[in-house]
Amino acid sequence: MPAARRGRRIPQHEHESSLMLHLMKLAVGVRDVEHLRALQAERVAHTPPLCHRTRNFPRRAAEVTDGGSIYWVIGGFLGVRQAVLDIVEDHWEDGSACAALLLDPTLVLLDGRPVKPFQGWRYLGPAEAPSDLAAAAPTRGEAALPPALRQELRALCLL
Repeated sequence: MPAARRGRRIPQHEHESSLMLHLMKLAVGVRDVEHLRALQAERVAHTPPLCHRTRNFPRRAAEVTDGGSIYWVIGGFLGVRQAVLDIVEDHWEDGSACAALLLDPTLVLLDGRPVKPFQGWRYLGPAEAPSDLAAAAPTRGEAALPPALRQELRALCLL
């Protein structure tokens, strides 16, 4: 792991809950899931491991790394997630501190929903998180629809 990616783990404190927690984050500038996949593949090819840097270190990092995922909001729609493997202290290119979310490269499609814009990231409890698309029962004829139309119909809660 490059020196910039080596960081100390923040230990779980006794007062923290052992419940799993997720993060929700806007994928700014990302058009769709395939675009996110391509951007991440390019990033990991140049500077492994796959990570996403964020300004603030999550106070509940131990809960996120206990099986949590980052849920990406793409085009106003919560539609894909990927597991958070670790959260470490890191530094931007200018030397200022940040947090690096080390991510599993597998993108899991969701039975998503529309999300209003917000800044930064938000915690997402397991009960509020949408289910994986593979776990959702498909609607009759859904597979025959073009992906963009399917996404739009889901955003309108029509699928």
